[in-house]
Amino acid sequence: MKELLERFVRYAEITTTSDVHNDTCPTTECQWNLLRLLESELEELGITDIDLNEQGYLIARLESNMEKEAPVIGLMAHVDTAADVSGTDVKPQIHENYDGKPIVLKGGTVIEPADDKHLGQYKGETIITSDGTTLLGADDKAGVAEIMTAVKYFTENPDVKHGTVEIVFTPDEETGKGMDHFPREKLKSVFCYTLDGGEEGEIDSECFNAYSAEINFEGSVIHLGDARGRLVNAVTMASSFVSMLPQAESPEATDDRFGYYCPLEMKAQLSKAELVVYLRDFELTEVERRIEALKTLASAVEAMYPGGKVSVKENKQYLNMREHMDKVPKGMNYLFQAAEQAGVVTTSEIIRGGTDGARLAEMGIPTPNVFTGGHNYHSKNEWAVLSTMEKSYKTVINLVKLWAGADV
Repeated sequence: MKELLERFVRYAEITTTSDVHNDTCPTTECQWNLLRLLESELEELGITDIDLNEQGYLIARLESNMEKEAPVIGLMAHVDTAADVSGTDVKPQIHENYDGKPIVLKGGTVIEPADDKHLGQYKGETIITSDGTTLLGADDKAGVAEIMTAVKYFTENPDVKHGTVEIVFTPDEETGKGMDHFPREKLKSVFCYTLDGGEEGEIDSECFNAYSAEINFEGSVIHLGDARGRLVNAVTMASSFVSMLPQAESPEATDDRFGYYCPLEMKAQLSKAELVVYLRDFELTEVERRIEALKTLASAVEAMYPGGKVSVKENKQYLNMREHMDKVPKGMNYLFQAAEQAGVVTTSEIIRGGTDGARLAEMGIPTPNVFTGGHNYHSKNEWAVLSTMEKSYKTVINLVKLWAGADV
């Protein structure tokens, strides 16, 4: 579908990398470039109710064209991309009629069908990648493009009946801060759908419980020539702490429903060190267990390095959204029905991660996650398949039509 592909490429070319170290909202100025473009494009489509606030939350409404009142629903995606790999100067590459062979890109990046269980399924399809020097940004610009293409469909086909649809674009999802300042009071939706998934047919109604822990190490400094018995090295303390984290509970050693500890970032010098550890699990009790384990390790490090101090501060990022989905059962029923109408074989999956939808669900609006057609997110090996993007777009169209027939 030409329209959808052109939108995706246009959005992917815009740098929108977020920055977890900034406390502003958005955390980076570059995100405004896509947000303002979307605002302008919505205006061109005839949408009059548009609010882009000073913190980068864009909320617009496709007003109902029916006499009958129908429930208000939402469609949501995020504009930022992850900082794990460069997202600057992205150059999308379109591989039409993919031949099933390894996709060789710049910088030694090769996407191997033998190593990717999904790529080989799409021989003959249109595949989109970066040029190999950056990520692609399908997470989540594929979702943004699918929502915007659906909005255009409804504005150009006024004979197709629909209720009010709230369109929500957020910044900073990749930092875990995306919903920290979200104006929940502006939404009227009874149910919302995040377009932020991956493989075709994946419907996600459960995600990790996510916490971060900030661990601070305080040493005692003396001239290195006089260090014996007097120096307490914060670098060594932090290194010892990381070495005690169980490798069997790391991201690289777990899958399915097993959670993990992940030491994400460390800044260290003799006098002090700062360590950030991510904690993830589908069961909140397991996250709480890991928090207590970190505190135990902190005490152990203090005992190993007399005179040193270690503190642990935990921060909630988002919670498992599963408990919220049953509050409006037809929301999930319509989603599976809409996908099947689009020719999609659906599977109910768990997300080993999270979305803004998890945070919105906590705020009272159930928000499952819908596939968008992207793969290998946060890497130079990222790719998307156009046929699945089209099916995601059609699923959105079907969802809106189904809700139009629902009772308030």
